[in-house]
Amino acid sequence: MADMTLPEQYEVHPHTKVVRGPKRASYDRELVHGIIDDALICHVGTVVNGRPAMIPTAHWRVGERIYIHGASKNRILAAIADGAEACLCITHLDGLVMARSAFHHSANYRSVIIYGKGAVVTDDADKMEHSRLFVEKLEPGRWDKIRQPNKQELKATMFLGFDLEQVSAKVRAGDPVDDDDDYDWPVWAGILPSTTHWGTPIDDTRIKPGFEGQGYLRTSS
Repeated sequence: MADMTLPEQYEVHPHTKVVRGPKRASYDRELVHGIIDDALICHVGTVVNGRPAMIPTAHWRVGERIYIHGASKNRILAAIADGAEACLCITHLDGLVMARSAFHHSANYRSVIIYGKGAVVTDDADKMEHSRLFVEKLEPGRWDKIRQPNKQELKATMFLGFDLEQVSAKVRAGDPVDDDDDYDWPVWAGILPSTTHWGTPIDDTRIKPGFEGQGYLRTSS
């Protein structure tokens, strides 16, 4: 849940105000947090050497800040570390909206857009903690079972945090919205739900005896 000392709504900025489909816009803090936390991947875009550039990457949230990480020499992360403004996008596809007309076909989704400049995490203890948070988001309890990063690995990894200040969410849910004249059109209409399911774990080909079949099952995301 959102921190009760903070406003329930994020401030609306000129570039975070949803213009197209404003009825689907939300600046609700708790909704934004939920969309971020339910996702494993975000897309991060910025301008590098005068050209747009974007990467998909894992993310996690700590309070009012979202974090990403990657190779220290990654050109996109390096540009952000040098002060370039970034845009982060998170989207969940919840279903295909199958209408009676081509024009009204759509999708049900939950999305968040975040604008801001990234702050580099420099302290090794903080970088270790964010390594833990990343692994624990993938699978709670795994951090204590694995080899943790050494000093060289921490040096080779950049962690960036972005304040959740310039934020907007957009959500579509529900039935197709057809023209009145089309509701008698002789075709099925409705929602094709979309969910994420994890498959049966596959053992590493070099797994040691005694660990076979110890993979875990995750049913959905």
